[in-house]
Amino acid sequence: MDIVYIRELAVETVIGIYDWEREIRQTVNLDLEMATDIRTAASSEDIDNTLNYKSVSDRLISFIEGSEFLLVETMAEEIATIILSEFNVKWLRLRLGKPGAVPKAKDVGVVIERGERF
Repeated sequence: MDIVYIRELAVETVIGIYDWEREIRQTVNLDLEMATDIRTAASSEDIDNTLNYKSVSDRLISFIEGSEFLLVETMAEEIATIILSEFNVKWLRLRLGKPGAVPKAKDVGVVIERGERF
């Protein structure tokens, strides 16, 4: 299986458990690896035969910007559900970071894997 990936997708949203976090927008960063087979796309050079990373990015940006979450864990699960159900992806690894959430740490967050490992 091949991997289509997206690195450092930065999206602003409402995320956090504290009252002040509910009143501002913060940036979350995503790294996403999605299992797919690129051979048909490679041989046809047809975008309709591949996992279109722009379509995935656009969908996630729209979803995240329009949502509010208390926990990064909940956001990560929702993102995984979208990718697995809407883009015919069998497996994914998602790193979801919330930079600035912990003083003196560059980033904190979660890494999840969902779907059938290839």
